Amino acid sequence: MTPLSHSRLNIALLAVALAGLVSGLALMAAGSDLAAMAWAAGVIPVLAALVVEIVRSLSKGEVGLDIVAALSMSAALFFGEALAAAVVAVMYSGGTFLESYAEGRARREMSDLLSRVPRTATRHGTGSLEEVPLENILPGDLLLIRQGDVAPVDGTVESDRALLDQSALTGESMPVGRDRGMEVMSGSTNAGEAFDLRATHRAADSTYAGIVRLVEAAQKSKAPMSRLADRYSLWFLGLTVFLATAAWWLTGDPIRAVAVLVVATPCPLILAVPVALVAGLSRAAHFGVLIKGARPLESLAQIRTLILDKTGTLTDGRPQIVSVETSGDMPADDIVALAAALEQASKHPMAQAIVAAAKAKGIPLSLPDHVVETPGEGLAGMVGDRKIVVGGAGFVAAQIGTSEIESQARDAGSVIVAVAVDGKLQGRLVMSDALRAGTGDLLAGLRRLGVARILLATGDRQAVAEAVTEGLGLDGVRADLTPDEKVLLVIAERKNGPVMMVGDGVNDAPALAAADVGVAMGARGAAASAEAADVVLLVDHLDRLLSGIEIAQRARQIAMQSVAAGIGLSVAGMIAAALGYLTPVQGALLQEVIDGAVILNALRALRIKPRFGDI
Repeated sequence: MTPLSHSRLNIALLAVALAGLVSGLALMAAGSDLAAMAWAAGVIPVLAALVVEIVRSLSKGEVGLDIVAALSMSAALFFGEALAAAVVAVMYSGGTFLESYAEGRARREMSDLLSRVPRTATRHGTGSLEEVPLENILPGDLLLIRQGDVAPVDGTVESDRALLDQSALTGESMPVGRDRGMEVMSGSTNAGEAFDLRATHRAADSTYAGIVRLVEAAQKSKAPMSRLADRYSLWFLGLTVFLATAAWWLTGDPIRAVAVLVVATPCPLILAVPVALVAGLSRAAHFGVLIKGARPLESLAQIRTLILDKTGTLTDGRPQIVSVETSGDMPADDIVALAAALEQASKHPMAQAIVAAAKAKGIPLSLPDHVVETPGEGLAGMVGDRKIVVGGAGFVAAQIGTSEIESQARDAGSVIVAVAVDGKLQGRLVMSDALRAGTGDLLAGLRRLGVARILLATGDRQAVAEAVTEGLGLDGVRADLTPDEKVLLVIAERKNGPVMMVGDGVNDAPALAAADVGVAMGARGAAASAEAADVVLLVDHLDRLLSGIEIAQRARQIAMQSVAAGIGLSVAGMIAAALGYLTPVQGALLQEVIDGAVILNALRALRIKPRFGDI
């Protein structure tokens, strides 16, 4: 049964139970003898659905509190206590409806995962271009990949040069160049001029499709969590049956056993737990943390190991100017101003970063003229009456006719952009994917919330990963990882407790699916990671993890309080019923009072105020 049809069934059962209870009360008030039939009519569909669910659970080796509810309803009907049965049916169906509502927030079907890859591709035909469905692409076909397009299949470059953004696949934040004959992975974005791609695989056999299959396999392998209330089911069920049997055996009155079962119906647990958790979901969403269901929220509250991706997660995922090295007498701000003015004519990610840096400093930018761009290399043009060349060291050196310019950055993961003015090298812009501000405080806050181990897992190079995380006090840095190796890391870390994985790229999706809690950076992350994750950060702030975890922990604490209060009050009521102080109907009404008390306690989760700003 799909989640949607299951939710509709729960709504229908609640409506039937309510209709039966209300109509029966109306008939009783009118003095009709049909009241018991109306109550029974509302109970039987709920009881039938409950029996089916119990059989399914038992076939999986699971024993839940649903058995107590089934015993109380069936015993009440059998011994003529239809009103008590109707009250229990309404409370039980209300609880399952709330639980299904929480589950309705769960992850969407993985069929949408391929939405990032186009459904069609542009193929070279006989003297023309044609749009063809992705499944019709065969090895050997020549495809045109326009600027901004995503490579739909694996292939090789057939043009002189291609510039690719592979950050979603490999974690490498800087665009990479590919010369003729070099391989291109499906899922890579064309960050430069249009180029031709010779397909080497069908879409179904390409890199991106393989990641999709890995995500699906990881999700299936994830161990499901039992409902919080069910963890107390065996001993509570045993106690209930013992008290009901003892009351009947010692007094010879079966109605006392019915009263015990009715009072024992675990409505406080079935109702209050999902209320507290759904309230926690709502509260987390208020702070920009979308948690896809009650079970992920429970898991989030118990996380002991955190695995972080680098690019776009621990770092901003966008190149930034970290320093300006001057080579002549021109001030650093003038170098940035002239470079940014020329880069306005380019769509290259580094060009956009340089322009953004100049605007952030409030530097006015002139309009460039006579701009010539060499894709993946650099630009040359006029800014006012000055000839400007911006780009890689080799490109700039060739343009100004000088010896090779130093191209090595001092820090791992940095990239050099040379700037020449009127035929003379004036400076170098050192660009890097910077660490997110406040990362150190964030990690300290996570440890205060009980996260014992924090690791970095990235597809980027080891030297880059170590340089970025220096001084953060991580428990481990794992670099050069493929998507399946990230999954293996998640599985290996489970020995230390529940594992949370945070990422934003396509390559992170399998690990997000395999983790006890997968967290995706939803603001700028890939659709694949958001689909596979249990939690999505709706804003591009990693510190929202603190508020999300704290809300989950406090919501779970409130749910546990409801469990303790519900069980304690129910046991007291069961003893009173066994001693003959409560009839079945009185027991059902008492159970409603208990329900109200624990639900009011559960609703406190709506007022949780996380201390994420003070941690």
